[in-house]
Amino acid sequence: MIAIVTVLLCAPLGWFVRSRLVANTTYAVAYLWAFTFQTLYLALDGSAFSAGEFPISYGLVALAIFGAGSGPIAAVHRAGRGHSAQRSAGVAGEMAASPV
Repeated sequence: MIAIVTVLLCAPLGWFVRSRLVANTTYAVAYLWAFTFQTLYLALDGSAFSAGEFPISYGLVALAIFGAGSGPIAAVHRAGRGHSAQRSAGVAGEMAASPV
């Protein structure tokens, strides 16, 4: 579930949200919501966690997935910012070239 949230949200958040802080915060909230429900589901199932044993490997994998989500947000945000800068420069260039 957390991997699905990461794959579905990172690129759109990086592209459409102007502020990278807002994009990362939105991703973190959605990720933590999915993480909570995934952990609860696995704990209630009983087959994922052993009684009396701390699931450090589960935490490390979840942390790696969370960290892997911030990279695409930054990369797509940088590409989107360049795309919007080219688009606005093109509009400004067209306006300067048009006779009034």
